[in-house]
Amino acid sequence: MSELTSEQVDRFASTFDRIASNIEKVIQGKRDVVELVVMALMAEGHVLVEDVPGVGKTQLAKSLARSIESAFNRVQFTPDLLPSDVTGVSVWDRNSNEFEFKPGPIFANVVVGDEINRASPKTQSALLEAMEERQVTSDGVTRALPLPFMVVATQNPLEHEGTYPLPEAQLDRFMMRVVIGYPERQKELEILDTHGIQSTFVNLEPVASVEEIQQMIALARSVSVSQAVKTYIVDLVEGTRNHSDLLLGASPRSALFLQRLARARAASQDREYVMPDDIKALAHPVLGHRMALRPEAQMRGESISTLIDEVIGRLRVPGTASRIAT
Repeated sequence: MSELTSEQVDRFASTFDRIASNIEKVIQGKRDVVELVVMALMAEGHVLVEDVPGVGKTQLAKSLARSIESAFNRVQFTPDLLPSDVTGVSVWDRNSNEFEFKPGPIFANVVVGDEINRASPKTQSALLEAMEERQVTSDGVTRALPLPFMVVATQNPLEHEGTYPLPEAQLDRFMMRVVIGYPERQKELEILDTHGIQSTFVNLEPVASVEEIQQMIALARSVSVSQAVKTYIVDLVEGTRNHSDLLLGASPRSALFLQRLARARAASQDREYVMPDDIKALAHPVLGHRMALRPEAQMRGESISTLIDEVIGRLRVPGTASRIAT
C-alpha cells in the first residue's frame, strides 16, 4: 500500500467539501447526513435512507447523483415492478436475427431506488448481485456494471400497507442506513425562502467528474488503519453479537464496511490515518440496521441505538500513537 502525501489528502478533503456543499444547496441544515452519504460513495458502499415523507429522501439521493458528472437513473419501486425492469431484458432483433440485451436502469453510476420496500421480494432480490458484485447476470451472461456504482434507496418506515420488508440479506448489503430528520426551526424558515418559488435542485450543476471520484476511491483505500484500531472494530462487532439483549448482532461484512467508511471519513477530514473517533462516529449508521432486539428487550423499551452506545462504552479505546497499518 503506497503512502499518502499531504497534497493528496488535501485534494481529497477539498473535493469532498465541494460535493457536500453542492448537495447542501438542496438539503439544507443536514450537513452531517450529507457527509455520510458522500463518504459511502468514496467507500464504494450503498445507502438506505429511511425516514418519514417530505424530509428530502429522494432529493438527497438525486442531488448526490447530479453533483457528479456521471450516469444516473431513478427507479420508482412498485408492487408490479419486475426484476427485468431493473436489470434489463433480452429482445429479439429481427434485423440481426438474434437476441439483443437492453440494459435496465441499474446500469448507471448512481442508481436512486425510490420506496424500495414497495417492490416484491423477487424484484428486491434482483438487486443483490448488483449491490454485492457490481455485475448483473441475465440469460446466463454476466455483465459488469459501470464504476463507480452506488445504490441510494429510500423507504418510509411508518407506511406498512402495500410494502414488503427488506430481507436481512439485502439490508446487510447496504453500507449504512441514515435518517434525515426534521430541520431545525431556523433552517425550515430558510427553506421557505430558498425553495418557496422554485427548488434549488433545478439549477444544481455537477462539481466533480467520474475520474475524480475514482481517484478519491483509490486514495481512500490507502488511508492507514493501525492494528489497534482494527482490533477496536472487531471488538465492537463482537460486542454486539455477545450482548444478551440482541437476537442478531453485526455481521463480519459490517466490520469491513466500518473500516472502509472510516478511511473515507479520515481522508475527508484531511488525515492519512483512521482514529477510534471515526469508528465511534460511524457505528450507529453502519451497525443499527443489521441488528435485532430480543422480544423481552423490546418489551422493556430498549433500543438498538442505546445498546450500540452501551457496547461502545464497554470497550477500551486504543491510543492513536500508532498510525501506520500493520
